[in-house]
Amino acid sequence: MSLVLQVSDTHFGTEQPPVLEALAALAQQLRPDLAVLSGDITQRARPGQFRAARAFMDRLGAPLLAIPGNHDIPLLDLWTRLRRPYARYLAAFGPELEPLHSSPELLVLCLNTTRPWRHKHGEVSAAQIERVAQRLEAATAAQLRVVVVHQPVAVIRSSDVVNLLRGHEAALQRWAAAGADLVLGGHIHLPYVRAVDGLARPLWAVQAGTAVSARVREGLPNSVNLLRWGAPHASPGCCQIEQWDYAAAQRAFVRAAVTEVRPARA
Repeated sequence: MSLVLQVSDTHFGTEQPPVLEALAALAQQLRPDLAVLSGDITQRARPGQFRAARAFMDRLGAPLLAIPGNHDIPLLDLWTRLRRPYARYLAAFGPELEPLHSSPELLVLCLNTTRPWRHKHGEVSAAQIERVAQRLEAATAAQLRVVVVHQPVAVIRSSDVVNLLRGHEAALQRWAAAGADLVLGGHIHLPYVRAVDGLARPLWAVQAGTAVSARVREGLPNSVNLLRWGAPHASPGCCQIEQWDYAAAQRAFVRAAVTEVRPARA
């Protein structure tokens, strides 16, 4: 069995210490095989915020894949934003803006969907779409195939349509045909799992809430996602997607919802 912990929109600079400790305890309890940090790591892309974020993610004790979000590019420092937009991110999280993980059970492909000339909207280019598709086509049947972006590729509220990833329609069509199972995202601080219709094969959008920040949406609790692939208690060939919410009364993350999906295999 492989466990993937998705953490998103931590917005360090607005983090809540009790929630940090609860998430660290959850990771110690679950011992995930991989942690995915899907953007908006900091609130204002300050060096100290990046250092704090990296130090905390290291506490989770799992190999880490991270991508920047729109908040991880300096907003007011225009020279840095235009000339060295990712310098602070790279100093904390290493030289790869689009890391990947491949194991016998997992293929996780990360994409940088931020653009320094945009304030918050994301974009995926034709070159990125094709690069990911070719890697998906080389995956094995045993691998759960996951793409990670920051902005959502599918929404459940009309108010969030404006936040959709630019180019998502072409990306979903190509990636589904190439074998993608899940597309993970964040950005809108709203957790859900949604099947995407009209594609060549089944594909699900998996959105995470804000993990540790005080910037929760509409009174929703902080939350993270856990993916279980090959769990012995699950139906064969199914992936369990668990939403874990922070419960203030217990000062702990508790499992709030479980969605079971069945990726298609030839």
